[in-house]
Amino acid sequence: MTPSERLNQLPDGVFQELAIAAHERRKKGLDVIDLSVGSPDLPPPPHAVETLIRAAQDPGDYRYAITALPEFHEAVARFYERYDVTLAPEREVLQLAGSQDGLSHLALTFLNPGDLALIPDPGYPIYDAGVRLAGARVEPIPVDAETLQPRFDAIPPEVWRQAKLMILNFPSNPTAAIATRDTLERAVALAKQHDLLLVHDFAYSELVFDGVQPISILSIPGAKEVAIEFNSLSKTYNLAGARIAYAVGRPDALAALRKLKSHIDFGVFLPVQRAAIAALTTPWDGYERQRAVYAERRDALCAALAEAGWPVRKPAATMFLWAQTPGGQPSYPFALALLKETGVAVTPGIAFGPRGEGHVRMAFVHDIPVLMEAARRIGAWLRQQNG
Repeated sequence: MTPSERLNQLPDGVFQELAIAAHERRKKGLDVIDLSVGSPDLPPPPHAVETLIRAAQDPGDYRYAITALPEFHEAVARFYERYDVTLAPEREVLQLAGSQDGLSHLALTFLNPGDLALIPDPGYPIYDAGVRLAGARVEPIPVDAETLQPRFDAIPPEVWRQAKLMILNFPSNPTAAIATRDTLERAVALAKQHDLLLVHDFAYSELVFDGVQPISILSIPGAKEVAIEFNSLSKTYNLAGARIAYAVGRPDALAALRKLKSHIDFGVFLPVQRAAIAALTTPWDGYERQRAVYAERRDALCAALAEAGWPVRKPAATMFLWAQTPGGQPSYPFALALLKETGVAVTPGIAFGPRGEGHVRMAFVHDIPVLMEAARRIGAWLRQQNG
C-alpha cells in the first residue's frame, strides 16, 4: 500500500528522530526534561472539573452531540466582551474539537488545488500542512527577526493578487510575539484590498505578560467583513486534552467551515461542552494568577540560561521561549545533541519554517526547580562544547 502524494509531502523526520532519541534515553533509565511540547501543567478551574464530573454521570450526555449547545455559543460571545468584541452567538461563533481541528480543515474549506495561501514564517506547522493537504500552494510571510512582526512589504504584488487566504498568529507560536495594532490594521486593510479571507489564530490570548492587553483582530474596525479568529480553552483554562475550541467572526466563512465539519465529526462530547460553558461563564480569579506563574517561570528560565552562557530574548506572551541557538548552530542537530547529551528536549526552529532555522523553542511548562535543572544541564553541556 502506498500513501497518498499529499501525505508524503509532509515532513516527519525531525519529530520522529527526537521521539526515538527520547525513548532510547528512557530505556537506559535516564530522565528527559521535556520542554518541547506546549502542554499546560496547571489545573483547570475547579468549577469546570466539577461540571465535567457531574455531566459524565448523566447517561443522556453520551449520545452524539452533533452540534454545539446553544449555551456554548452564548458563553463565547459573553467571554469576547473582554476584547471589546460583540458577537452574534448563532451566526458568529462556531464550536470546534480543538483549534487544531479547525485549522487543519481550514484550507479544505476555502482553497482549491493550486490556490495560494499566505502563512507566517516561522509559524505553527498546521498552517503549512493544512494548505498542502488541500493541494494548495504556500507563500511564506517573512517574520522580521527583530520586531517579530510580519513583513507584508516583502510579498510581491503578483502574489497578493493570487492569494485567497492569509493566516496570522498572535500571540505567536513559536516566537511569543504580540501583535501591534498597526500590524492588525494593515492586515485587515490588505485583506479588503485583495479580497482574501484573513484568519487569526488567537489561542494564547490570555497568556500575555507585563500588563500588556491582547488584541483580538475582530476589535479592528471592518475586520468582521474579512476575518475569522480561532481561540481555544486549551491554554486559557488548561483544558488541552478535552479538545474544545471555537472560531468567531465572518458568518459566511464560519458557515462554510461548519458545512465541512458536518461531514467529518459528530460534535464535542457533551460533558466537555458543559465544562467549557462553566469555565467561560463562571467568575474566576485564575487569569492573573496563571499569568503570574508563567511570568515567574519565564523570568527564572531566562535568567538561568543567561547565567549558563546562553542569553535569550524574554518572551512577551505564551508559554514559549524562542531562542537563537548558541553561535547560530543549525537547529535540528543542536536539538538532537542536546537531548542525547543532557536529556533536555526542545523543538528545533526548522520545524516552524525555513526562517525558524537557527532557533529553538522551549516551553516553560514545568515548575521552576525543573526548569533550573534543565538550565544547569544546558550550561554544563555548553561549557563542555566550548572547551
